Amino acid sequence: MSGSLRTVLVTGGARGIGRAVALALGGPGTAVYVTHANPSSPGVSETLERLRDMGTEHCEAQCWRAEDSAEAESRVKAIVGARGRLDVLVNNAGAARDGLSVRMSDDDFRAVLDIDLFSVFAVTRAAARHMLKARSGRIINVTSVVAFTGNPGQANYSAAKAGIVGLTRTLALEYASRGVTVNAVAPGFIDTEMTRAIPEKAADALKARIPLGRMGTPEETAAAVAYLASDSAGYVTGQTLHVNGGLYM
Repeated sequence: MSGSLRTVLVTGGARGIGRAVALALGGPGTAVYVTHANPSSPGVSETLERLRDMGTEHCEAQCWRAEDSAEAESRVKAIVGARGRLDVLVNNAGAARDGLSVRMSDDDFRAVLDIDLFSVFAVTRAAARHMLKARSGRIINVTSVVAFTGNPGQANYSAAKAGIVGLTRTLALEYASRGVTVNAVAPGFIDTEMTRAIPEKAADALKARIPLGRMGTPEETAAAVAYLASDSAGYVTGQTLHVNGGLYM
């Protein structure tokens, strides 16, 4: 590929797991782009500041919705135009609208599939055109333990995350001959703003189900992503790496 900086795009990279991933992939010799859907997201400036502090040579936050396929095409094209390359795509953007299936609205079901699953397809399709031409690239999709275990109240979320696993395998088969790998990381219950909102009693019950007896950290998930994005993972494709403390084996 032309261009000197290893170029990384992380969707949903303003906070939580996405921020940890951006930091794990940043540093000297890299250009890191993070997306966020909320124009007033308080985490964006902190993410960029931390990337700069660690020597990332170019870092940029962009506000756009990953499920908007036209926007995805335009933004990815612009990144490749500016940098001359796109080496790593991490599809992390997502949302949850929980509720028991018998009470879940059509809109809530479809919205989560759109944001969590279709966005992976839309951004990957845009990025893959450039990676396949360059015969090089790493695509890592963030799924979830609930894709494999199910979870009451998350029919939409677990369906979307399970769809990511099937999509990952198919894209891995399609892209392998051009040197582009496609893998997934499936976090379990991770200590983020969302899980900190769980009542203490419920959180204790949740931890009791986890063999390691605790929630994971965003950094532990990011380490798995960083491995799959590395040269060391060049012979790994179509796989799901579980980071769940033994909750699902």
